[in-house]
Amino acid sequence: MNKIQHYVQGQWTTGKEEGAPIYDAITGEHFTNWAVEGLDIPEVLNYGRTKGGEVLRKMTFQERGNMLKKLALYLTKRKEQFYDLSYRTGATRVDSWIDIEGGFGNLFANASLRKLFPNKPFHVEGDPIDLSRGGRFMAHHIMVPKKGVAVHINAFNFPVWGMLEKCAVNWMAGVPAVVLPAPSSAYLAEAVAREIINSGILPEGALQIINGTVKTVLDTVESQDVVTFTGSAATGRLLKAHPRLIKESVPFTMEADSLNASILGEDAVPGTPEFNLFVKEVRKEMTVKAGQKCTAIRRIIVPENLVEDVQIALAKELDKVTIGDPRLKEVRMGSLVSKQQVEAVKSSIADISKEAEMVYGNLDNIETIGADANKGAFISPVVFRTDNPFQNNVVHEREAFGPVSTIMPYKSMDEAVQLAQMGKGSLVSSIATYDDNIATDYVVNAASHHGRILVINREMAKQSTGHGSPLPYLVHGGPGRAGGGEEMGGMRGIKHYLQRTAIQGSPTTITEITGIYQQNAAYKEAEQHPFQYHWEDIQPGMSLKTHKRTLTDTDIQNFANLTWDHFYAHTDITSLDGSIFEKRTAHGYFIISAAAGLFVYPNKGPVAANYGLDSIRFLRPLYHNDTIYVRLTCKEKVDRDVSSTEHPSGIVKWHVEVFDANFENRPESQKTDKDSPLVAVATILTMVQKKQETFVEMTEEKINECLSKLKADAKPKWGIMTPQHMIEHLEYTYKIASGEIQDFEIATPEKILDKVHASLYNYRKFPQNSQFPQLEKDALDDLKHQDLETAIEKFKEQRKKYIEYFKENPDAKLKNLVFGELNRYESYLLERKHLNHHFEQFGLI
Repeated sequence: MNKIQHYVQGQWTTGKEEGAPIYDAITGEHFTNWAVEGLDIPEVLNYGRTKGGEVLRKMTFQERGNMLKKLALYLTKRKEQFYDLSYRTGATRVDSWIDIEGGFGNLFANASLRKLFPNKPFHVEGDPIDLSRGGRFMAHHIMVPKKGVAVHINAFNFPVWGMLEKCAVNWMAGVPAVVLPAPSSAYLAEAVAREIINSGILPEGALQIINGTVKTVLDTVESQDVVTFTGSAATGRLLKAHPRLIKESVPFTMEADSLNASILGEDAVPGTPEFNLFVKEVRKEMTVKAGQKCTAIRRIIVPENLVEDVQIALAKELDKVTIGDPRLKEVRMGSLVSKQQVEAVKSSIADISKEAEMVYGNLDNIETIGADANKGAFISPVVFRTDNPFQNNVVHEREAFGPVSTIMPYKSMDEAVQLAQMGKGSLVSSIATYDDNIATDYVVNAASHHGRILVINREMAKQSTGHGSPLPYLVHGGPGRAGGGEEMGGMRGIKHYLQRTAIQGSPTTITEITGIYQQNAAYKEAEQHPFQYHWEDIQPGMSLKTHKRTLTDTDIQNFANLTWDHFYAHTDITSLDGSIFEKRTAHGYFIISAAAGLFVYPNKGPVAANYGLDSIRFLRPLYHNDTIYVRLTCKEKVDRDVSSTEHPSGIVKWHVEVFDANFENRPESQKTDKDSPLVAVATILTMVQKKQETFVEMTEEKINECLSKLKADAKPKWGIMTPQHMIEHLEYTYKIASGEIQDFEIATPEKILDKVHASLYNYRKFPQNSQFPQLEKDALDDLKHQDLETAIEKFKEQRKKYIEYFKENPDAKLKNLVFGELNRYESYLLERKHLNHHFEQFGLI
């Protein structure tokens, strides 16, 4: 019998012993074994810390995020092979979609978080803190990747999602992972891990996977490691008390199964949308993954006068649930993961039956479609009812990890809250109500016992992800029985794998460490106007002091007339008595506008656009005849993705300080300790283009230089073109670019045309062996000219026609086979890329 393999220390390997069997949940077939004997666990952990960790820690957040995005795209293209395996776990197509594509979605979601982090290997958190009145001693917080490994001990129910929702976070933080899936579904986690390793996208050591239970995995963890656990609360408590975790103070996050509750609001009576939504949500949470979800609804809490209505309605919904082979379209619920799990659920049902009445379900007679109920791990949905939930403790303490839930009544919202809290902490709760007062009452009073609360009503129903869906941007975890941990949560989750450190020093030193300009740090005087620099050449602290401007009475009144801002301090100087103003006061926004007039560079350059205003403060009034000057300083640089029709660029945050130029001339008697020449500060953002250093500019002189080196017998670096074929191909594309040839259909599909069109603006080369739509693959067209020299002359003539066409028609747009309609500038971008591509192909540049 073959065995599941492990990927550790850079290779795939198997355990030494025969191992334990794994069965197909639908057919009962014994198809593989798992074994972990012989693995050197201390060395596996150390390999991750060193081999994988060293590379990940040096990567920036942008690089890590793009790595995750690339991996998500890679896996998505191969998703169907994972569905075939997932059926063996008993999961339907919908169940598998949650697990497989939900897992890939976690990669996408965490990849997008790179935009919230700097383009550095570490994160600067929060605002700076001034520790001295003089502003020369300060502090900030930075967060750096832990120099350990993330050990993920996962449950059986979501082998893909469970692995990737954790790994996506630790990889974004710069920490490698060792994953231990539960044995009963580890074969699916192994398949995904194998594709991840095959992709070569992650650095070696970033992912290791041990497909089975290793009881000694925590024996050698270290203080820089992080351990996460998903599974039963009982097992979690045992792991949490491990002596090594306590000795080394190892962070431990636990996400345990919990007795999650859903409440029907008193207003949600039969016939209302909320009642119907509630019943369908309960049915869904009972039957998706056959109830094997840590977020499934285990307790159905309803007004006492609606218990019968809910029981009847839920039974009707469950009657529609067909059970059987999940590969069949007509099947709505598959099986549990194993027969062992069936026995565990039946044991829990037996305990619950001692204090509650089974009102739906039959454990002895299960009707299945396309499968043998005796061979597979099938079980019927079961609904209990208890009319005395305050005396029945077992329904609040014992969880049946399958399609099992209990209906219970409440008399008031206080009772509903109390019942929900009797679960002693859950991952999620929900309430169905269209009354926001009821919703507020429940949420505020119940929140202490739940990690997440969903309010269900008719307005959000179509867009809702549902009671049982954890989302990458939200915290997933809960207090008490649920484990007391937090996972995911957007930036919060990533920070779990980072070490927060307070740093203290002078503003200048802190600026250099963080890469963010700090108030009162030394300026770096720019040799030219900062707006003349490309994004790469701008550095935090780069600064410009402007010339001066005097604000006149006429300026202030004209600004009021232009903007219609006639606030009395600007326009009615007879009303200043008792105000903070002494005389006609300049508008705050006029001060900022005037400041911009002083620091903006007028000529076209790398600054592509004003991107916005982050913050602004007016520290004291300015009056007519006051004179100002501005200090413009680069505060921070933020990288950005560009996918539209614009050139690669980043965002630069500028620290704008507006000073009163007359301050020094004021008599000392009119100054206090709090006085300062600084009158306003703001943070403005500009979009600044990055340098284009990929392509050679194709001037006529450069083209002639390249062509002079082209020989008829030259061999291409890629492809099958001869030099003459290449030149005649370029001549043909110039005929398209000059409008001579336009009788064709655009070859690029409409759904991706915008994306392909926008790619002209990036600085990435055309892929080698790119296929021109009108050329047959692996075949050459017949040559049209007698020799290479003639072809070159025709090429030059056609290029002149292209140039002349746009001189005469500067606003024209012409079709291109690949990129759609192109204007003059876009035709130039295509020409530059295209000539560079083919001239490089023949070693001319």
